[in-house]
Amino acid sequence: MKISELSFRQISAAAAVASLGLLAYGYYLQYFDAQDPCPLCIVQRLFFFGVMIVLGAAALHGPARAGRVAYSIVAFILALGGLATATRQVWLQHLPADQVPACGPSLDYMVRNYPFSRMLHLLLRGSGQCAEVHWRFLGLSIAEWSWLWFAGFAALALALALRNWGQAPNSAARN
Repeated sequence: MKISELSFRQISAAAAVASLGLLAYGYYLQYFDAQDPCPLCIVQRLFFFGVMIVLGAAALHGPARAGRVAYSIVAFILALGGLATATRQVWLQHLPADQVPACGPSLDYMVRNYPFSRMLHLLLRGSGQCAEVHWRFLGLSIAEWSWLWFAGFAALALALALRNWGQAPNSAARN
């Protein structure tokens, strides 16, 4: 089967399952490989979770044209948020050692002791912990892989929003 023959629901479901798989692997690395997530990793997880929920809901709902565009736009915005967060972390990872920011307080500490705006600012700024690389696959860090996945999700969401689903034969039966 060609990708062009897949329905909106099938593509949305596949992307939601991919996001679920990425989250599951992140939790595996955390709990079974002792890779504690940094603040920016946690933010990226939230964006992966958002993409998963939106595209999963789109797959279950199977909306008409306006709904497909709406789901796709929300998924695109979430993917862009994840892409921006991953970009920040990749940038931190490529800084010279003398320019890496100091490690900050843990997320748990920030949640309990800081107002939301201060916590969000510190969280998105990243810390020295976010610059550390303890895992690589095919030469890329977790943040670099996240960047690629978010770029892919953003491109997919944009394609889903722009695709004219009504032109394919038997499209009513496949959506």
